[in-house]
Amino acid sequence: MVSHRRRRAILTAIGLYLFAAAFIGYFAVNAFTGNHGLRAQADLDQQLASMQAELATIKAERTGWERRVALLRSDRIDPDLLDERARTLIGYADPRDVTLLLNPR
Repeated sequence: MVSHRRRRAILTAIGLYLFAAAFIGYFAVNAFTGNHGLRAQADLDQQLASMQAELATIKAERTGWERRVALLRSDRIDPDLLDERARTLIGYADPRDVTLLLNPR
């Protein structure tokens, strides 16, 4: 009778320890691989870095366009830019211009 109770107490203790270990293991695995875990945070950091680089490129491009638009304003128009735009729109090339033909690949 005593050995049966002792065996049952040992098995109960082992069962509780195994349950606690599985419970802690489940949350540990989710903390690493879950939707809000460490891997997801690393992926978000990588996306953030690439988007910030793209934003910097777009801001630089916008600054360039704003500078060109400022040159086309009526109060201070740049003659070279006006000449370039006029030639582009009407398809005119001055005989003194050097024309380069490039082969598309």
